[in-house]
Amino acid sequence: MELMVMENLLFGRNVTRVYDLKGSGRSRYNADSSGNIKVLLDQNLLETKPTAPIFLGNKAKRLLERAVWNDTSYLASIDVMDYSLLVGVDEKRCELVLGIIDYMRQYTWDKLLETWVKASGILGGPKNISPTVISPKQYKKRFRKAMSTYFLMVPDQWSPPDIIPCPLQIDKNEDCSSILSKEDSGDQAA
Repeated sequence: MELMVMENLLFGRNVTRVYDLKGSGRSRYNADSSGNIKVLLDQNLLETKPTAPIFLGNKAKRLLERAVWNDTSYLASIDVMDYSLLVGVDEKRCELVLGIIDYMRQYTWDKLLETWVKASGILGGPKNISPTVISPKQYKKRFRKAMSTYFLMVPDQWSPPDIIPCPLQIDKNEDCSSILSKEDSGDQAA
């Protein structure tokens, strides 16, 4: 038996929400989210996304995507799948605590059989949703796509003008580029 020891990501943190994210919609909802720091799943995050999204700055989003890309490339290269991204929300420090966790299982014949059984719907469950256990290559692709969509980027002053919301757009029914060009021409005249 092999054992991997990892640091406790949440130690010494004031974590108010914890998510275990796999990038799958199948059986990924925790109906009992009451009490002290319950672990929430993918569907819980998607449910709260419209009212309490997790925002990242441009640089943080790029760093997260690069880390997920590198880690999933390595894990897929050694045939590992069924991992999760642990996300702790530390609202006191306004920080996210992140790490890839879970049973690091290789995709062996028993996992291949589990994929087939779950995909066929023999033991119940929806047939139109892909199973949580899939090949490492498919798992990597699904995981990357989900992690990219779960966290929203907050535009900054270097973002292109069409990304930055314009407060005047609602009042005057103009797009931001026309307002920005008017502001720029006004600055040049002064």
